[in-house]
Amino acid sequence: MIVEFKAPPSLMTADEFYDFVERPENRARSFELVRGEVIEVSRPTRIHGRICANTTFKLELFAQKRKKGYVVCNDCGVILEYDPDTVRGPDVAWYEDVARFEDLPVKWGDIAPRVAVEVLSPNDSARYITEKINDYLDNGVELVWVIDPESRTVTIYSKTGIKKLTEKDTLTGGDVLPGFRCKVADLFVLPETTKAPAKKVKRKREK
Repeated sequence: MIVEFKAPPSLMTADEFYDFVERPENRARSFELVRGEVIEVSRPTRIHGRICANTTFKLELFAQKRKKGYVVCNDCGVILEYDPDTVRGPDVAWYEDVARFEDLPVKWGDIAPRVAVEVLSPNDSARYITEKINDYLDNGVELVWVIDPESRTVTIYSKTGIKKLTEKDTLTGGDVLPGFRCKVADLFVLPETTKAPAKKVKRKREK
């Protein structure tokens, strides 16, 4: 979801954007750079975070088995365009640009992930999501998975078309991640563990 805030008066480069988001007053906030313009996005909910964790886990297991590629989460920035610059942050992404931890980009990388995953937030506008998907596909991302927590579906976007999966279906990596398979329903679960009593946060009494 885009949040209203006072944007900087001029277009930013990716380097200037990095310095901007690292300011002390901005570190607890989330931003993207879209053709030089800064937009603020909302902090995710716990449901959003759980789906990201499940997706990351499934992809990480595949990466460990395949011994190729790696997974990142938590909206890691990637430069998709220059002049003007665009820096997007996929919720989860699959990369194959480096093979060693030491070679990971220190700031924003400018090689697109092969797969970008977006988990919808309740107030995401159709325009915002559509523009983000187009930015991915127009700049090197081969697969985009859009996960909808409300309908419990996954919509797959690629240059060849769009396909929607339900909880009864199996999500695959196609030609991009051959051999990857995951039940869509497995993205919307908690571990089967012994339930501990929930602890409520104590609220301070007003004086």
